[in-house]
Amino acid sequence: MKPSGPLLLLVLLAAAGPSRAQFRTSLLDLSGILPSLSRPANHSRIFYAVMFDAGSTGTRIHVYTFIQSNSEPLPVLDNEMFHSIKPGLSAYADHPETAGETVRMLLKVAKKTVPRLDWKRTPLVLRATAGLRLLPAAKAQALLDQVQLVFDESPFLVPDNSVSIMNGTNEGILAWISLNFLTDHLNTRATKTVGILDLGGGSTQITFLPKLRTTIESAPDGDYVARFDFLNSTFELYTHSYLGNGLMAARLSTLGALGAEGLEWQVFKSSCLPSKFRDDWSFGGLTYQVSGDQDGRVGYKPCYQEVLQVVKGIIHQPHELEDSNVFYAFSYYFDRAVDAGLINNVQGGTVRVRDFKKRAKEACNKMTEYPAVSPFLCMDLTYITCLLKDGFGFKDGTVLQLTKKVKNVEASWALGAMLDHFHNLKIH
Repeated sequence: MKPSGPLLLLVLLAAAGPSRAQFRTSLLDLSGILPSLSRPANHSRIFYAVMFDAGSTGTRIHVYTFIQSNSEPLPVLDNEMFHSIKPGLSAYADHPETAGETVRMLLKVAKKTVPRLDWKRTPLVLRATAGLRLLPAAKAQALLDQVQLVFDESPFLVPDNSVSIMNGTNEGILAWISLNFLTDHLNTRATKTVGILDLGGGSTQITFLPKLRTTIESAPDGDYVARFDFLNSTFELYTHSYLGNGLMAARLSTLGALGAEGLEWQVFKSSCLPSKFRDDWSFGGLTYQVSGDQDGRVGYKPCYQEVLQVVKGIIHQPHELEDSNVFYAFSYYFDRAVDAGLINNVQGGTVRVRDFKKRAKEACNKMTEYPAVSPFLCMDLTYITCLLKDGFGFKDGTVLQLTKKVKNVEASWALGAMLDHFHNLKIH
């Protein structure tokens, strides 16, 4: 069968290098796919795609609607239907059948969004991130197998390799593509791009396009550099994913509970928690007893010293940051900024790094007001401050654009991953 129009191709190929893993991507013109709130009056057909984001703290479904216009060479992204459910698949590591049920529930969103006549030709894809990367391989595979069973039973198109764990490098690359695509920076007229900061539960990513060659040349050996071709140009990105430095994993490290499976009886203490606080806290399918340090110091300074150990010597500081890009920060950066009253929970907004620091100090000093203040807010805001300053090396005055949606589309790697997957599909 012949495609009804030009297909968008986004192909990520691993290019072996002598000292670092580089990803080379062949990318055709994305400028024809422009997010639109109104459909063109003259269009040949509408088609759909479904992407599952299986994160460490939740599973999200993105149902994308595209239009193949008679007057446009490439499809147009019309809108997105989004829904999420907690906890993430990794919480069911010992009960994979339950994980399958959560995916089955979310598929109802796709069935309601996609017309029945289009089900058989609508691709269904799931990519898991740090939550499953942190699990033992056998447990992660059992979860993927259950998802695959649910997909195979569904009425949608299930392509080859429809269910898999995505590596951290691709997560950063595809998030960068998504945000630059949505902000109209991936076209022939664009002279600037935006950097991305993604803070998930299990991992965190930084990706940007350096202006200085020194940034690439001084990057550590390993997967810190990515390349892809676009409109006869080659983009060379600085990108890295830090597994274990997502917000929830950082809580574990700060508490000294990372790798403490089998020590359910132990109480993990931190000066970042209210001194009178004691409760069970769950992440990744495990439950921990956590509490404040009743006999020790409590507050911002001792808390900062604790979280600094989670960042120091782990996070690489790129050669340039300040003058390179405007940075879009999302996921837990956005959520905690909302919790701290720094931004609106719908529009988002701009925040300086020093604003996170100020609110972290306030949250730590208000811990005596627990439970009026979230018991983890001091720890989370202090970690974000430390990650940005002592980790990546941002200055106090650096302005970050905090966002949840761009043009009514979720700020995440999911759109980029869906576009990436199109090269395996024949859309008829």
